[in-house]
Amino acid sequence: MDPLLRYARAQQSGAIALIRQFVECESPSDDAAAVNRFAGLLAESVKDIAKVRPHFAAGHGRHLRCEFVLPGSKKQGQILVLGHSDTVWPLGTLRTMPFRRYNGRLWGPGVFDMKGGLALFIMAMRALRDLNIPVARKVVLQVNSDEEIGSVSSRALTEEIARKSAAVLVLEPAGPEGKLKTARKGVGEYRVVVRGVAAHAGLDFDKGASAITEMARQVEVIVGFTRLARGITVNPGVIRGGTRSNVVAAECSLEVDVRVPRAGDARFLERQFAALRPFDRRCHVEVAGGINRPPMERTKAVAALFEQARALAADLGVELDECAVGGASDGNFTAALGVPTLDGLGAVGEGAHAAGESIFVDRLADRTALLAKLVAAL
Repeated sequence: MDPLLRYARAQQSGAIALIRQFVECESPSDDAAAVNRFAGLLAESVKDIAKVRPHFAAGHGRHLRCEFVLPGSKKQGQILVLGHSDTVWPLGTLRTMPFRRYNGRLWGPGVFDMKGGLALFIMAMRALRDLNIPVARKVVLQVNSDEEIGSVSSRALTEEIARKSAAVLVLEPAGPEGKLKTARKGVGEYRVVVRGVAAHAGLDFDKGASAITEMARQVEVIVGFTRLARGITVNPGVIRGGTRSNVVAAECSLEVDVRVPRAGDARFLERQFAALRPFDRRCHVEVAGGINRPPMERTKAVAALFEQARALAADLGVELDECAVGGASDGNFTAALGVPTLDGLGAVGEGAHAAGESIFVDRLADRTALLAKLVAAL
């Protein structure tokens, strides 16, 4: 048996205990104090094998950089590993979704996205140290506190360290059946505002220009920007307008989610939104926003990194596959810089952001071993 796999299996109870600690330290994105408590727990869990440096961000929990102390003579360059400490679950979720082991799985808020992945990576680094397996490059784990809400405060930090890295490994949850993610769509949001003319709906109806009526016509145009065959989706998600039913609405706003697989698709949408014009000339249409996470495209460098991981997984008796997904991660930023990026290296499970969030116990060991082998091979 592969020594790293043997180690991971022998240490599985410790991995589960660490996952439990992480899950039971709730850390919603919008609660800086809670995220900081989790950051403190994570820092404590790696203090014997890593040098931890906090990065403070106004209005958010602190980001962490952990530089691991691993076997190896000369460190040539570095590998960046990305994770995030925040979850989508509000404080108190543990009361209705407690951590538990049941039916071959570990359950709880954030266990899949992505506290399980963080714990497995820490165990993988312990395996390299304890088995004295040399690592050629410096290994830096960056844990961001605001990934679930757009990475506004951490993006520059991520891009700055990615430019110094030979490769990026992302601890986001695995795809179905443990697939790695070699492509992700870019994500953006547009806000469309229509300003009309208010009037009494009974006395002066003809003097009004309804912003709601105008927006209804604009929505028909906007949904037409979707190009399913190209993977471009445009979703009008939130609409607000008007004050009372007996008033012709003076204003209406629309929030639109957009997803694009390629950078050129983002430019296509920019042109489409910029070309919006009012049907009723008494109304004005204003557009703001755009792509805030560039797409992670499957380049030759990304494909080569995946093939390396697939060969290493085969040594563990695991048949590894890849997938492209519609969601985004901090790996989108690093891939857009041209740095080879491999995503979905976290825990194998299902139900991210849902009540059934869980990870498979029988996949903890092989994923830990794969992380260790990949870091050593790079």
